[in-house]
Amino acid sequence: MSRKQQLLKRYRRNKRLGVIVCALASLVLALFTWWWLALLLLPLLWIAHEAWFADHLFYTPGEDYRYRFGELTREADVELRDGLLTVDSPLQGDETLVLEVRVKSGWLGRFLDPRVELTCTDDNDRQTFERGVDGLRFLNLTGFAAALQAGTLRLRGRHCRLLGKPRLWITPGVELQRRRIMVIAPHADDAELAAYGLYSQADVAWIVTLTAGEIEAEHYQQMGLGKAEAARLKGRLRAWDSVAVPRWAGVPESRCVQLGYFCLQLPAMQAAPDQPFASREAGMQDIRPFRQFNTFSLPGDSNGAPTWRNLLADLAALLEMAKPDVLVMPHPQLDPHPDHLSAQAAVMQALQGLAWQPQTLLCYANHLHDNDRWPMGDSGDGVALPPQLSAEQAWAPCVLPLDLATQRDKAMALGMMHDLQPRMPFKRRLRRLLQRWLAGRRASPYGENEFFRKAVRRHELFWRREL
Repeated sequence: MSRKQQLLKRYRRNKRLGVIVCALASLVLALFTWWWLALLLLPLLWIAHEAWFADHLFYTPGEDYRYRFGELTREADVELRDGLLTVDSPLQGDETLVLEVRVKSGWLGRFLDPRVELTCTDDNDRQTFERGVDGLRFLNLTGFAAALQAGTLRLRGRHCRLLGKPRLWITPGVELQRRRIMVIAPHADDAELAAYGLYSQADVAWIVTLTAGEIEAEHYQQMGLGKAEAARLKGRLRAWDSVAVPRWAGVPESRCVQLGYFCLQLPAMQAAPDQPFASREAGMQDIRPFRQFNTFSLPGDSNGAPTWRNLLADLAALLEMAKPDVLVMPHPQLDPHPDHLSAQAAVMQALQGLAWQPQTLLCYANHLHDNDRWPMGDSGDGVALPPQLSAEQAWAPCVLPLDLATQRDKAMALGMMHDLQPRMPFKRRLRRLLQRWLAGRRASPYGENEFFRKAVRRHELFWRREL
């Protein structure tokens, strides 16, 4: 069982215990006092839960985030006085800037999302943290270098305060636009969620999607299709999305590749490299139907077997063909999705022994172990560093700022993805409405799916290593 599954199991167990306690308390009220008070209390408790306690937060807000940034990143002295942040160290303007500071929630910040507002003469941002936050956090100041140098960058806590002496971490900028980039997407939409802004600005970009993402096709079953037929339709649609949507960003069809392996089977394939693993729901053992939109053949096309050996051969052929300078893939520690972990492992294994080696590795996290709401806050806001409670390995942050036009284009790309189009369940829509009324949260203007809020931001955040 993965760490996230363990945390979710514990969260649900504690939630059930809380429900039982509330039900027993209501029963006591009904038997020994006024029965109508119990009837009134139960819906009020449910509303309070949905508005303020429904977030999946698998740590306490009072814990410190912990990071090691490695040799690429240096520390600079900064001073925060009367809300103004100043630095003496010279800045070029293209650096990734991260401010380590203690954030402490006020009493209202236990019910409304606490956030830090960043303002200067010609720009502003806000970055949101957990309700009840009281620990070290890492603000993203990328894009504010000029204001920071001039001493005009103002930081203001809303429902929270900034305490102690801050520390500024500076990672030099890296040229990405003129270099060949390959984005590894375990599923259709992972490339767009994590790196649409990056690959849309690159002169040469490749998008390689590993799986068809055919499972969990209940939306298509509602159309009258059987389970296997619905899964096959969903897989075909997402295979099409993976090669068609990047065209919106100018990536030619010849550099968009769908490998067609089956969703949530990559870990099993990795554990038994020569054994084929069929789709869990589509009734398929051949990956070739999901490759029909590719413009060239790959080693796995010879037999269509869903094996780890074929996946490694496909990736090696693509790496030798594309010769990417920059590889973009899921983060091996931050992103816990099983397919994402196996996708990253497959790429690193496929690189072994190849004549061509990339120079830069950029990793992303579309999912987290500890906080299902990160990045917190609204569409268009900045992206603070995610929760990490132990700094096991050193990674340098690498932030790409996105202007409003690029954010909108990214939102339209996500809107084309079939997996983000179905409506949310009624309970989730009701929860969002209660949170809007009682907790001040805003829905994304771009779409109903939660990824529109999470991914359409003024920053794309990666973790960088030079190889």
